[in-house]
Amino acid sequence: MKDQPKPPTLLIIEDSDEYFEILSWTIERASDRAISIERCIDGDDALDYLHHEGQYRDRANCPNPDLVLLDLNLPGTDGQSVLKSVKTTERLKTIPTVILTTSANPQDIQNCYQAGANSYMLKPMRIDELRDLLRACLDYWFDRSVLPTSIDS
Repeated sequence: MKDQPKPPTLLIIEDSDEYFEILSWTIERASDRAISIERCIDGDDALDYLHHEGQYRDRANCPNPDLVLLDLNLPGTDGQSVLKSVKTTERLKTIPTVILTTSANPQDIQNCYQAGANSYMLKPMRIDELRDLLRACLDYWFDRSVLPTSIDS
């Protein structure tokens, strides 16, 4: 039997349990492919995950993500700080990082793009709009793009 390719890993950095559940549920219905979803609940947790520190030392159980969905408004270390850390760390900087937030503040948008965000998306209020947004995002990154993780070093 031929080995099945491993599903891409999506890291969602979102502090709201309710919104994370909505995202997970919507992703399962919006995508035709299997996706391994990992979650970090705040910026400090995300930095530990991405740098394989603390409870995430075992790289086999916390693979580098193929894509990061990052909320800006996080407790502790905020999303912009997480983004800056990702984009200034040699091993992490090529990971596509998409901001998914409620902030339409032009300064936040500008700061995120200047820090290296690959996309900036506003959280829709309606579930059908969220489904469409996530479907387009996941189709783009997982079906149409060649991700850095697909390149054998």
